[in-house]
Amino acid sequence: MSGGRWDDLAPRLISAVAMVGIGALGVWLGGLWFHAMIAIIVGMMVWELAVMLDADRNRSPIWLGLLSGVIAMVSIELPGAFALPLLMLPSMAGLGAMTRGGVTFAVFTALILLAGYGLMALRDDFGLTWMVWLLLVVVVTDIAGYFAGRLIGGPKLWPRVSPKKTWSGTSAGWVGAAIVAILFAGVTEAGAGLIGVSIAVSMASQIGDIAESAIKRQVGVKDSSNLIPGHGGLLDRFDGMLGAAIFIVIAGQLIGFPPGTP
Repeated sequence: MSGGRWDDLAPRLISAVAMVGIGALGVWLGGLWFHAMIAIIVGMMVWELAVMLDADRNRSPIWLGLLSGVIAMVSIELPGAFALPLLMLPSMAGLGAMTRGGVTFAVFTALILLAGYGLMALRDDFGLTWMVWLLLVVVVTDIAGYFAGRLIGGPKLWPRVSPKKTWSGTSAGWVGAAIVAILFAGVTEAGAGLIGVSIAVSMASQIGDIAESAIKRQVGVKDSSNLIPGHGGLLDRFDGMLGAAIFIVIAGQLIGFPPGTP
């Protein structure tokens, strides 16, 4: 039977296994290997964003993506005060280079670069454990939301922008994030506050997902690209991680990170 609600499950699973394998290797190795993986992802996401937004698709996207990837790779090796203006440079360059959507490009590109920097800093400063925690919160949020939304259904979260997302799936993502937090609180020195942080990270990842959906709705495309079978493009797959990483960068300054540790 075609046209069912599970039609996209097989390609999603195959692509997910491949992405998890590559991502897990990069996270495990850390250091330069992880930096390179994040820089490549950042560059390709900026390229996808520029292609979606720019009417002149043969001109600006490629060099903006390359510039972003190089800057992501270089910025993590610099002191933070000097990395920040570099991270903003692709946004400024895009304002003048894009034939349309320059402001949207500038804002979202800044978030992509900051998120990439935040992920590299998280792996470098806090080690493998907390990188795995962040990944699991985002992945479990997505998986719980996917299955709960299709099995339970119910009222839509924001049907005008993301017609498949339901309140049941959204809430299931929060529950999944809380379970991840409980597991990590049991094996680390983090306190019960990790549960609240994890649920907030789950919410931030969902906001990142919806924000990217809004951009696609604005420009009239289904996927950011067709790079990943069953998932669309890298922006489609990592939009939640963008929101989560940005949240950690901000929350870490407000409450300290990891919560409850000395």
